[in-house]
Amino acid sequence: MRRRQAKKHTILPDPKFKDVMVTKFVNNLMLHGKKSVAFSIFYDAIDIVQNKVQDENPIDVFKKALTNVSPGVEVRSRRVGGATFQIPTPVRDARKQSLAMKWLIGYARGRNEKTMAQKLAAEIISASKEEGAAFKKKEDMHRMAEANKAFSHFRF
Repeated sequence: MRRRQAKKHTILPDPKFKDVMVTKFVNNLMLHGKKSVAFSIFYDAIDIVQNKVQDENPIDVFKKALTNVSPGVEVRSRRVGGATFQIPTPVRDARKQSLAMKWLIGYARGRNEKTMAQKLAAEIISASKEEGAAFKKKEDMHRMAEANKAFSHFRF
């Protein structure tokens, strides 16, 4: 890289749970700059999670879902001698978190529940139980990396 490293933005914790990860998730959830709408969707989803899973803290369920969905390795395309290989590479921690959040939100939007809060709550609960579409995406990515393990020597 020719230029200097970009500065990391400081993200303030959310008002209700005092957690930075919640704010990052809400920033990913937000559409068209409507952060208050995104916060209300997230808090409603957490309330639904609280009602469905009484014995656990809903924020712990949310964090467990994020860790279950975050990938350890990913495949990157690389051209070597005219052929393109899928090379498995480890994922940085910030990218793990970002991918997990994007997958949870994306697959929640594709669900069949009535409101976005219900969709998000259902996806969080299923991801915390190691099932659901977002968890399947992580498993597929790991399976792809395992299948292309023979090409890992091209990584440098």
